[in-house]
Amino acid sequence: MEVGAVRGVLGSVLGMLKGGATHLAVATDHVIESFRNQLWPGYKTSAGVPRDLLAQFPLLEEVLSAAGILVWPMVEFEADDALAAGAVAAARDARVERVIICTPDKDLAQCVRGTRIVQLNRRTRVIRDEAGVIQKFGVPPESIPDYLALVGDAADGYPGLPGWGEKSTAAVLAKYRHLEAIPADWSQWAVDASNASSLSHTLAREYERARLFRTLATLRTDIPLFDSVDDLEWNGPTEAFPALGARLDAAVTGAKRTSKR
Repeated sequence: MEVGAVRGVLGSVLGMLKGGATHLAVATDHVIESFRNQLWPGYKTSAGVPRDLLAQFPLLEEVLSAAGILVWPMVEFEADDALAAGAVAAARDARVERVIICTPDKDLAQCVRGTRIVQLNRRTRVIRDEAGVIQKFGVPPESIPDYLALVGDAADGYPGLPGWGEKSTAAVLAKYRHLEAIPADWSQWAVDASNASSLSHTLAREYERARLFRTLATLRTDIPLFDSVDDLEWNGPTEAFPALGARLDAAVTGAKRTSKR
């Protein structure tokens, strides 16, 4: 069985712990499809995901749990929803110094709050706080769902509105923040957009679709995941971990032997 993805995630998580993280949880898409697939037929599915990768999801959850890591396997919601809900809940605890959301996914930028809730790209080691979100997208975190609704998100399977590119969207939302606040009459726009008339007509024609896309882009933060942030504290691996670790090593050794043949 292919176990490369499991080993990669496990190594990344252990690296965080070695780096000083004391409280940690990992969210997984136990089922790729979510409630969003009922709202938009083109939303991402498991189609096209390599079988070898899909087959590792249950093993990943088993290995992480055995390693003593709290796992949130999502079925109705997505892993990104769990990360958003977990970050907001953890930030409510005054004992928490900082919450780090470890993913480069742009939809998680909506959860960034000042320097208290930040986003980390583990590959580039870049940490993005609220000022970093504004620098990257041209809009504050609260406007990210509106931004994605207009620009679209190919990774999640919705196209946005025609003509609404990153620059024009950032210029309009930097001023008006949300779809509802954008004046219906483009001549009243207090922004520098040469194609304001075209953008305004498109938004008026496809306004309900834009609202739907914003719903798709808005992460749920009302999911109950834990009672106390103490539940996220890592206290070492369980007794089941050595045997699972041996299985992972054996799988890699077996794969190497097969490739040599």
